[in-house]
Amino acid sequence: MSLKNDIQQLNNRIDTCHHKLDAAKTRGDSAMITKFTDDIDRLTKQLKSLKHKAEYDLNKERKELSDMAFSREITKEEQADLGKLKKKVKGLVVVHPMTKIGKAMRIEVMTGFAPKPF
Repeated sequence: MSLKNDIQQLNNRIDTCHHKLDAAKTRGDSAMITKFTDDIDRLTKQLKSLKHKAEYDLNKERKELSDMAFSREITKEEQADLGKLKKKVKGLVVVHPMTKIGKAMRIEVMTGFAPKPF
């Protein structure tokens, strides 16, 4: 399963545990309170680990792209036919500014990264 789905599932499980913990507190059930607080702590630790891995992977990808020998803005004409451009330039990676990697790289326009000039 993807990292994004795992993070979402953990968030859902933590939310469920919080609701059950609140219900146990209103009942005064100390055994269940202990169980749910332990579950929340364990799940929060797993969530932190997964978020750290996602951030690490994003930074690794960002570094790989910024280490490529050539980068330039993709013109509107080239954007209209990206398939043709990608066939012409081997190893081209196009990054949009609204994607997660684009935001991490702080790019303003659609940019292409390639091992050699294009």
